[in-house]
Amino acid sequence: MLNTFTHLTGATVTASDGDIGNVSAAFFDDQYWTIRFVVVDCGSWLSEREVLISPYAIHQPLGSGSNIDVSLTQAQVKGSPDVDTEQPVSRQHEIENMRYYGYPAYWEGEAMWGLGAYPMMPPMLTPAETAAVDAAHARALAAADVHLRSSAVVIGYDIQATDESIGHVEDFIFDDESWAIRYLVVDTRNWWPGGKKVLIATHWIDRIDWASSTVKIALTREQIKASPAYEDALPVARDYEKRLHDAYNRQGYWD
Repeated sequence: MLNTFTHLTGATVTASDGDIGNVSAAFFDDQYWTIRFVVVDCGSWLSEREVLISPYAIHQPLGSGSNIDVSLTQAQVKGSPDVDTEQPVSRQHEIENMRYYGYPAYWEGEAMWGLGAYPMMPPMLTPAETAAVDAAHARALAAADVHLRSSAVVIGYDIQATDESIGHVEDFIFDDESWAIRYLVVDTRNWWPGGKKVLIATHWIDRIDWASSTVKIALTREQIKASPAYEDALPVARDYEKRLHDAYNRQGYWD
C-alpha cells in the first residue's frame, strides 16, 4: 500500500509495554530511496530525546499511520545509542543502532533490504553468519562515510526541470511494506498560479544537488502541466500510477 509521510508524521509509536513517543521525521538512503529509520520524539518520557526506530521493528500492516506498534520494549528504546537527529546519520551511527537491536546490514546484498525486498528479520544466525555480519560492518566503516537524508530537510527542496523550477517538495509517498519512497509530491503553485500538485517518481530523478537543495529532473514545465493532478485526499491507486507514467512515457517500477 502506498502511504504519505504526512500521514505518518505525528503517529503514536507504541512498544509492547507502553507508548514511546511520536514520529517527527524519517531518514532515507539516497541510493535505493528507502526509509531506513523513523525518528521518534520521546518527549518528557525520555528527557526530550529523539530515537531512531528501524522498519525491522514496525508491525505490519501499517494502516493509516495514526498508531504504530513496534516489537520493542521501553527499556530497549531507553538503552538505544544516542544520535543527533539534527545532523546526517553516518554509517557508524547506523551500525551502532543495528548492532544494539540485532538487525542485519541492509547494505550487504543486491536487494533493497540486503537479501530481501522487505525488512524482515532472518532466522537465528550461526556463528559463521554472525562473523560475516561483523565483517560486513567492518567493510562499511572502512568505506566512505555514507549519510542518510532527513525527510525534514528535503521537504522544501526546489525541483528544477529542464526549463526552470516547477515547484518544491511537499511530501513523500512510500510503499509501507518495503518502505521504498516511490514519489515526491511537488507543489507547483509558486510558479503556476492556480496550478496543482503533481507526483515525480524517484526513479525519474537525474540527480540531487544537496549543497543547493535542488532536485534535477529531465522534464519540462509543459510536461508537468499536462500530467494528471495529485489529490492528497485520495489514495494513490495503480490506475492513477499507470496514467501518470503514460503521461511521461515512462515505464512503471512494477513492470
